[in-house]
Amino acid sequence: MHLLLDTGPWVALLCRDDAHHSWAREQFASHPAPFLTCEAVVAETCFLLARHGFDPARALAFIERGVVKVALPLGEHIGPVRALFERYENGPASLADACLIRLSELFDPCRVITLDRDFLVYRRHGRKVVPTLSPWN
Repeated sequence: MHLLLDTGPWVALLCRDDAHHSWAREQFASHPAPFLTCEAVVAETCFLLARHGFDPARALAFIERGVVKVALPLGEHIGPVRALFERYENGPASLADACLIRLSELFDPCRVITLDRDFLVYRRHGRKVVPTLSPWN
């Protein structure tokens, strides 16, 4: 089972005052590395950590140690990611969300570790549910 990492749990893990910190810590402790992600999630995570006064380099250290692996070269998947933007234009999906949906199409079986309820609406391969791991499921 591939675990695809979204921004929310990664930020929650690194911010002890986050409401989901304990849950995120449990997920990282109970699942084997590497967690797969995309560059857009890395960028969002670094931005949010800095915004909340935390060192964004802490997130990059997870990549250096092999706990998190950037597994989607956007340039090679730009067409499918663009198509996902078009499909969810009423949402709209973020670049990170579209890339995670694409990762879910490439790495099966998988689950997206997320705090984002939009993944309950998103679909992969047209109409298939994107499997998630979140505090509410």
